[in-house]
Amino acid sequence: GEQKLSDLIRPSIWRKWTFQRHFCSRFYVFLVAYFCCTVMSSRAVQRLQRELQQFYADPMTSISILPEEKDFLTWKVQVVGAEGTPYNGERYTLRFTFSSTYPIEPPEVVFVGPAPCHPHVYSNGHICLSILYDAWSPALTVASLCLSIISMLSSVSYKAPPADNDRYVKTATNRSPKQTKWVFHDDSV
Repeated sequence: GEQKLSDLIRPSIWRKWTFQRHFCSRFYVFLVAYFCCTVMSSRAVQRLQRELQQFYADPMTSISILPEEKDFLTWKVQVVGAEGTPYNGERYTLRFTFSSTYPIEPPEVVFVGPAPCHPHVYSNGHICLSILYDAWSPALTVASLCLSIISMLSSVSYKAPPADNDRYVKTATNRSPKQTKWVFHDDSV
């Protein structure tokens, strides 16, 4: 089963640490990464830790990253639509779920909450974008994936759902988008 960070730390230390982490966010990142070594491979932890360090060193105004408090394998990321697009200023939340084989294998990335109305984003939050699946490269990062998603949103002049949205959502209930055999044929959107 999955281990929570709080299960790995004595309760008295957890309470004190939970209170103090609000004041020491950078220390929090390193501490979470350290304790997650028992949950994930050290390569994945090191990579995620490095990505967070780089993001905090050079943050982007259109992206906010927050690892989950109880599960370092899951991050919530908020992206903001680009100026001059139908999504201008709109905020959307993505959930990144990492496996112990990250970055060799891509994370699962889905919109949570209301998903943007876009020809490559299904109403259940699944995203049809090749770099999340077949065209994945270990050189990609959370930040670069978010920029690609913002760019994808910016590529349309009007909001419209995928043509097969209803059919896909019915068949993809409670299923990871990584289990879908995507057909990437529309480079015009």
